[in-house]
Amino acid sequence: DICFISSTIPKMLVNIQTQNEVITYKGCVTQVYFFMLFAALDDFLLTVMAYDRFVAICRPLYYTVIMNPRLCGLLLLVSWIKCTLYSLLQSLMVLWLSFCTVLKTPAF
Repeated sequence: DICFISSTIPKMLVNIQTQNEVITYKGCVTQVYFFMLFAALDDFLLTVMAYDRFVAICRPLYYTVIMNPRLCGLLLLVSWIKCTLYSLLQSLMVLWLSFCTVLKTPAF
């Protein structure tokens, strides 16, 4: 959860300190990548933890056999890989979009 927050807070603190609310396109895509990576990773890890509790409650005598260190490492590795690929795919799809280069909003 600390990584999830750390993907947006540093830029926000810089914006508050400098009174400059500009972010580059690369910076925006990078921030979106890490934000989605940690959000998806949080969901996947909660799912792995739920499976662990399911095995512990429903199969208590087989828990140590089912949830061996190799399976735990594999679940963690698969979670990281899937989240990384998902976030990369979403960030690369944003690159296909076209945005206005100069956009001014009138102040009322």
